[in-house]
Amino acid sequence: MGSGSLLWNLTKKYLTAGVIGLTITDRFASIVPVRGGSMSPTFNPRTNTALGSLDDRVLIEKFCLAKYKFSHGDVVVFRSPSDHKQKLIKRIIGLPGDWIGTPQNDVIKIPEGHCWVEGDNPVSSMDSRTFGPIPLGLVHGRATTIVWPPQRICHVERRIPQDRVSPSA
Repeated sequence: MGSGSLLWNLTKKYLTAGVIGLTITDRFASIVPVRGGSMSPTFNPRTNTALGSLDDRVLIEKFCLAKYKFSHGDVVVFRSPSDHKQKLIKRIIGLPGDWIGTPQNDVIKIPEGHCWVEGDNPVSSMDSRTFGPIPLGLVHGRATTIVWPPQRICHVERRIPQDRVSPSA
């Protein structure tokens, strides 16, 4: 009967750890891989190495979701508006009420509850230039730190492109 009690105690400990881990990744923070070159050079600056492609891994904090507290230049993870199974990572260029200049020389006002996102590498990025402003409800969190590979560990800087945004009045 001793081994049954030991097995039950181990099961309870692992289940508790699993529930706590799931709660943390769902509510507070998680680590996600960054695939592709749309955010290069911020993420994945060298896609071809001797070992193949080394994808960056980033820490995503989710406290910003409570009241949609985002700033210009934040890098966010969100569900693609055209394919909800796909997660994308891009930089916020415009927030509700901002006027954005597009490459087609149009000017768009960002509606309430939406934001304008773009990749740092416009040549290989599918972003708001393709699908327009995205609902803030699709955002899953803000990238704060590159945590892998070890030689790239650093804080994700907030950068704002110049001459693209006219803030709301």
